Amino acid sequence: MEAVDLVIIGGGINGAGIAQCASAAGYSVLLLEKSTIAAQTSANSSKLIHGGLRYLESGQLPLVRKSLAERKALLQLAPSLVNPIPFYIPVYENSRRSPWTIRAGLSLYALLSEFDALGQFKSIPSVHWSKIKGLKLQGLKALYQYWDAQTDDKLLTEAVIKNARSLGAQIIEHAKCTTIEQHKGHCKVGYQLVEAAGNNAVTETVQVEALAVINAAGPWVNEVLACVKPQIAAEAIEWVQGSHLLLDIPANDGILYLESCFDQRVIFVMPWNGQTLVGTTETVLEQLSGKPQITEAETDYLLGIYQHYFSEFGDVEALKARVVDSFCGVRVLPKQTGNAFDRPRDTLQKNQASHPNLLSLYGGKLTTYRTTATEVIDWIEQTIGDRQALADFDKLQLE
Repeated sequence: MEAVDLVIIGGGINGAGIAQCASAAGYSVLLLEKSTIAAQTSANSSKLIHGGLRYLESGQLPLVRKSLAERKALLQLAPSLVNPIPFYIPVYENSRRSPWTIRAGLSLYALLSEFDALGQFKSIPSVHWSKIKGLKLQGLKALYQYWDAQTDDKLLTEAVIKNARSLGAQIIEHAKCTTIEQHKGHCKVGYQLVEAAGNNAVTETVQVEALAVINAAGPWVNEVLACVKPQIAAEAIEWVQGSHLLLDIPANDGILYLESCFDQRVIFVMPWNGQTLVGTTETVLEQLSGKPQITEAETDYLLGIYQHYFSEFGDVEALKARVVDSFCGVRVLPKQTGNAFDRPRDTLQKNQASHPNLLSLYGGKLTTYRTTATEVIDWIEQTIGDRQALADFDKLQLE
């Protein structure tokens, strides 16, 4: 039976980042992905590396500060994958957030960025408002511009995996975890190799011994916990779908941060491969089966907001003819009362005394995957001891 220091279950951005960080720290790593790398949520996000300006409204200042620090790091470590991009916030006569509120939020955002170059913001003079093609000018009172960054989430995740492999990590796709047995001081992990053709035919069953196991299966975190022996309690969660629409409309040169005309949320209108990407929604799912699909209600919601601000492209029905693609990502949020939009976005790490060698991750953000990875490595060091480091995680370049 093969033996490794660490088995990671899940090949999304969190699993990839942990594999990279652990390999750099000198641990032997095996990552199991039941499909392919970045096949699910980590390829279907809003494709932003950002501090999360809207999280200021719900008081998540530590998360914003952490995210802004990670934005700065990724711009340096992955300059070909993460690019600065201007954001614009229009404020209208009937906007729920006043110009003063927006200016105060942007000032705090700059402060939390520790006055990084991208922390600067400005008010755009009215003579330049028309440069944002198609934006409704009637009732516009102010237009603010600040900075964040954009990425191709799938390519970023694949780059992290490539780097982890170069440091010795074993990455196995089409490998479904079937059992995790807690023993004294270690776990035995069983997994099945499944044919890539999609018929789920099992080609081989393998067992490996690991000193520590990280459950980074994203929306399927509790499905993995159902394989654990002895049985282990799972956290109560909700699956929240975030959907996006790609429109055959020429893109503006930056991202519009728009207040929804239907509720308290905000959405982004973004350039993506020369076209316009609109997202995202917050739809709670009753079950998770098959590939997530955008609902008719989500389509009407996103197009309704877009049409409210960009009416020259026609009504919602006319805009539906311009939809060239859609995609959905599913994220995990703790089961709570209240609006999903206001829930905490920090990664939750759960470990139980009955299963000391198993750690499960709930939630998290694309932007802060590196912070999640370093926090997990701290737990691994406390659980199984440290190793001779191979590289400095904070200096590993991605390409």
